[in-house]
Amino acid sequence: MSEAHEAIPDARTRNPVSGGGFVIAIESPLQDDVRALVAALNEWALTQTPREFTHHMTVEQMAEPNTTVFIARGENGAAVGMGALKRHEQGLGEVKRMFTRPQARGAGLAGRIVSEIETLARREGLSRLALETGAAEGFASAWRVYERQGFARCGAFLDYPADSPHNIYYEKLLSR
Repeated sequence: MSEAHEAIPDARTRNPVSGGGFVIAIESPLQDDVRALVAALNEWALTQTPREFTHHMTVEQMAEPNTTVFIARGENGAAVGMGALKRHEQGLGEVKRMFTRPQARGAGLAGRIVSEIETLARREGLSRLALETGAAEGFASAWRVYERQGFARCGAFLDYPADSPHNIYYEKLLSR
């Protein structure tokens, strides 16, 4: 874990980013409404991708020190979107658990969450962001978000399957 990660204050004290009716802040995933958001993502993903090709993190894994979770909340305080930065060796940051509830889609929220993840990765000196997403047409809006944020398709990384017809990989090189 990098020193920059250790220096990040608790979620409720970090200056949140707001706009468009949403506030994005670093929060613990071990909250009931965040657990519900993770469950909604898992349920939806399993309608798109066979279970053996999904690579979900549990909320307990998301709460580990090598992962920072960004939660987007609507004006009423409800958790409506999320994304996480999981740190790996050799300067790799992985974008994980990206999801926006249907009622919050179309407002640029997912792109804002990815931007927050990238900002943190750069601040910590990571050299590359990578992610795995589904290959089914239901993931097309996610592909567009990643491509608009400057990600390009790449080959499998870490221990993801290289020959899977159900997974697509993206990466973005970060200048220091």
